[in-house]
Amino acid sequence: MKTRKPTFIALLAIVLIAPMLLGACGKTVGETIDDATITTRVKTSFINDPAIGGLRIDVDTFKGVVTLSGRVKSKEEEQKAIELARQIRGVTDVRSTLQIEP
Repeated sequence: MKTRKPTFIALLAIVLIAPMLLGACGKTVGETIDDATITTRVKTSFINDPAIGGLRIDVDTFKGVVTLSGRVKSKEEEQKAIELARQIRGVTDVRSTLQIEP
């Protein structure tokens, strides 16, 4: 029975401190989960679209704003990636720092 008390105290400390730490990051737990879901959906749409190069585009999401980075083959591929990202539910804006390969 004594071995459970330190575990319980540690778990209680984590539960009480975690919300404060996450609040300091500027995002709630829900926003973090939503952003991760948006990122996953955008990446999945890229993989499923033959016009996009699959995983060559990095996707980051912060509070619904998606940032695309990496390299694409053409301006058309960049525009297609932006269009696909905008179609994902929860996306509030799409920013592109994509570079066109020479």
